[in-house]
Amino acid sequence: MIEKKIFYVSPSPHVHSGDTILSKMGTVVFALLPAYFVGIYYFGLGALVVTSVSMLSCITFEYLIQKHLLNKTPTISDGSALLTGLLLGLNLPSNIPYWMVMISALFSIGIAKMSFGGLGQNIFNPALTGRVFLLISFPAHMTVWPANLPLNMHYLDAETAATALSITKEYAVNTFEIKDLLIGHTGGSIGEISKLALLIGFFILLIRKVITWHIPISIFTTVFILSELLHLAFPHSFPTTGLFQILSGGLMLGSIYMATDYATSPMTTKGMLIYGVGIGIITVIIRHFSIYPEGISFAILLMNGVTPLLNKYIKPKRFWED
Repeated sequence: MIEKKIFYVSPSPHVHSGDTILSKMGTVVFALLPAYFVGIYYFGLGALVVTSVSMLSCITFEYLIQKHLLNKTPTISDGSALLTGLLLGLNLPSNIPYWMVMISALFSIGIAKMSFGGLGQNIFNPALTGRVFLLISFPAHMTVWPANLPLNMHYLDAETAATALSITKEYAVNTFEIKDLLIGHTGGSIGEISKLALLIGFFILLIRKVITWHIPISIFTTVFILSELLHLAFPHSFPTTGLFQILSGGLMLGSIYMATDYATSPMTTKGMLIYGVGIGIITVIIRHFSIYPEGISFAILLMNGVTPLLNKYIKPKRFWED
């Protein structure tokens, strides 16, 4: 009697790592908690309102769009909408009206994510797309930053303060110390101010192997080298050092948590390095030579558009090739 054997042919991956979308999203949310709690400490009620409205709005809009417009089973349980809402909220000032947060959440989920097919199919990072949409639509509200008033219980009527980047951009002078940038004694969005908190999350993501070092470090290195060269060559026109540029604004928040988004970043190591260098170059150009003091959001979105080309032309060698 001849024994028949059945062979199953299926696309990769063939060995499951045990990770799920929910576990990945949960790890990123966990890594963001230090920056989230620092933001609530410094900005108080406003930070809590903005981030809560953002997360709830993203989850609600994704559910409604999938269920009633796309006639699909809602997938809000995978945690991606929650993460998008948290990232969006952390990228906003804590004194922005809640209805603007809701509009931004709708744009992030409805336009940047669901119109492309949902999780994993979007070309541009949804949270950054929503932030840039608000920046273009409501520039006055997106460029007025609340002052650091620990455990402040006011929402819309908080005192305002300029960011470190805007002050150095306008007055061509650097009055900030590195320790202030590290712990968050500056104006800015809810999640960007404490670089120590963001670095803690960075190490968590590296240890859990959710991301690799290639994209963030290539961005940091590029921004540092270019900014340092400009500072050394023209110290009066460019008073900030490379280290200041890394520790100011949303560079660290964007580089670690949004530039590394699986769906919108390259798949190969070489592609990641080129992608990171491109983000760094564009960021330096915008920060130093445009009217905007910040540039990381635009830089990431522009390089998101280049990612398909990097994936097409930069591929790993096949196993039979030398």
